[in-house]
Amino acid sequence: MQDDTEVSKEMSFLEHLEELRKHLVRSAIVVFIFSIVTFIYAPWIFDHIVFAPLRSDFLSYKALCSLSKIVDTPQLCFHVETKPLQALSASEQFFNHIWISIVIGIILSSPFVLFELWKFIRPALNDNEANPVKSFISISTFLFLLGVCFGYFVLFPMSYNFLITYQISEQGLVETHNTLEDYISLISTMVLVSGLIFELPVVVFLLAKLGLLSAEWMRKYRRHAVVIILIVAAVITPSPDVMSQLIVALPLYVLFEVSIFIAKAVYK
Repeated sequence: MQDDTEVSKEMSFLEHLEELRKHLVRSAIVVFIFSIVTFIYAPWIFDHIVFAPLRSDFLSYKALCSLSKIVDTPQLCFHVETKPLQALSASEQFFNHIWISIVIGIILSSPFVLFELWKFIRPALNDNEANPVKSFISISTFLFLLGVCFGYFVLFPMSYNFLITYQISEQGLVETHNTLEDYISLISTMVLVSGLIFELPVVVFLLAKLGLLSAEWMRKYRRHAVVIILIVAAVITPSPDVMSQLIVALPLYVLFEVSIFIAKAVYK
C-alpha cells in the first residue's frame, strides 16, 4: 500500500489544484461562519472592542499613563475625550458593520486557515520534514495574533489620538470631525498590517530555506535595518515624542534579531 507521500507525487497538476480548492473552500466557510457570528453580536463587539479605544478607561491608556510616570514622559498619558463618531451617509454604518465582521472573521479563523495550509502540504513531506513545518504553522499563527494584539493595543491608540488632536492652526480655525469611515479604516488597517509585519520571522525562514537570504547578509545590513525600523516607527506613530516611537520600534527590532537567529539556524 502506498503512503501519502507517494500518492501526492503521483497526483497531476489539476488534481493538486482540486485539492487546494477543497482546502480554500473549507477555510472560506470557517471565515464566513466567524463573520456571521461577529455580525450577529456586532453591538457588543463594537461597543466593547472596536470602540473601546475611544474611551479614557481603555486598558492601553491606563498602562501608558503608568509608564509615563516611570519614565517621566507626560506625553504618553493621553487625554481622551469621548465623542460620537459621525456617519456621513445612510449606508456607512451598515457597510462598516459588514467590513468589521469580515476582518474579525479572518482574524479568528486564522489558526484554522493555517491548519488547512498544513494539511495541504503535509502529503508532500516526509516525517523528518513534517514536524518542523507543523511547528512553523503554529508559530505563524502565534505571531499573527501577537501582531494583531500589538496593533490594537499599542499602534492604533497612539496613532489615533495623535491624529485626532493634531492642529495646523494655532487659532483653532480647523476642527477635526471624527467620522466612522475614517475610524474603521484606520483601526482595521493598523491591526491587519501589524499582524502581517509580525510574520517577518516566517518570511525570513522561507527565504533562507530557498537560499535567497542569509544571516550574514542580515548582519551586514543591520545598521540600515535599524534606520528603516526607526523610519517606519516614526511613520506609524507620527507623534514627535521619542518614547512613543521607541515603544513601536523596539518590538520590530526584536523581530529582526529573531529573524537573524532563524536564518542562521536554517543555514546550519
